[in-house]
Amino acid sequence: MRFLKAIFVLGFIVAVLGAAAVGAGWLWLRSEVAKPGPMAQEAVFEVKSGEHLGSVARRLEEEGLIRNARALRAHARLEGEEAAIKVGEYAIPPRASVAEILDKLVSGDVIEYRITVPEGLTTAQILRIVAADAELEGDMPEREIAEGTLLPDTYLFSSGTSRSDIIERMEREQDELLDRIWEQRKDGLPVDTPEEAVILASIVEKETGIAGERDLVAGLFTERLKRGMRLESDPTVIYGVSRGEPLYRKINGKQVRRTLYRSELDKVTDWNTYQIDGLPRTPICNPGREAIKAVLNPPETDYVFFVADGKGGHLFAETLAEHNRNVAAYRKYEREEIARERSN
Repeated sequence: MRFLKAIFVLGFIVAVLGAAAVGAGWLWLRSEVAKPGPMAQEAVFEVKSGEHLGSVARRLEEEGLIRNARALRAHARLEGEEAAIKVGEYAIPPRASVAEILDKLVSGDVIEYRITVPEGLTTAQILRIVAADAELEGDMPEREIAEGTLLPDTYLFSSGTSRSDIIERMEREQDELLDRIWEQRKDGLPVDTPEEAVILASIVEKETGIAGERDLVAGLFTERLKRGMRLESDPTVIYGVSRGEPLYRKINGKQVRRTLYRSELDKVTDWNTYQIDGLPRTPICNPGREAIKAVLNPPETDYVFFVADGKGGHLFAETLAEHNRNVAAYRKYEREEIARERSN
């Protein structure tokens, strides 16, 4: 009986000591994961594809972001987050604790980069932007990317994103936009397909950089098409000459942007809307959302003529006589600008 009592007392002591050890370990872990980390400045840490928690914890310790890899692993196990960390680059704040770092890795709060594609660029110009972006990875796609199929926007992406990924995303965004707004188009439009809407929108996009003019320009071109008039858009001629690249001439040894030559206006191409009826064969750039929306819901207008005013906007006219006066005013302005350039 005395022996059994001794065994019971010993077991009780062992249990108490074990509980005390567990309690002490739990208190140590709580303290360890909550205390400020050793890194005095912000650091960038990357979780690589296929990497497991043990490897991540070890590298965090090796790079001086945490003091104890075992504490991070134990904390992750207790929180049930051993397999929850996400791939990507993370900005680790100064003195970040183990708990704060694990929260970042689990939430996927990765560093985001951005690439901005302005409205009105050709596909070739957009592809050059994508190719030059230092944060994107991989080669450019070998397949042909059609004109007008990339939606201009600012795209956010994380490390590891490929150039092909971004291009496919631009194409997908374009398709999804057209799917959403095509059925909401105005009745009686002179465009029969979403592809034709993009062609017309690309002309509107290139004709004006002023948001307040966009709808009016869309209405004007819509009215010309309804009346069977040619679009007579200079940007379509430029696309036929240079595929949308700027045209230059030399003045005093300097390359200066130029307007079209008469020979170029008279040259028949698949895009020269002075010489062909209806729409060009393809878009002449990648139009933005607002230009596409404008051609699908253009305002009613009696304007069928317009010309640049030399100051970024346009002069609109309902009759040819009025238009000719506007053209004469613009030509005068253009001559004065050329004279000023030559005198400088």
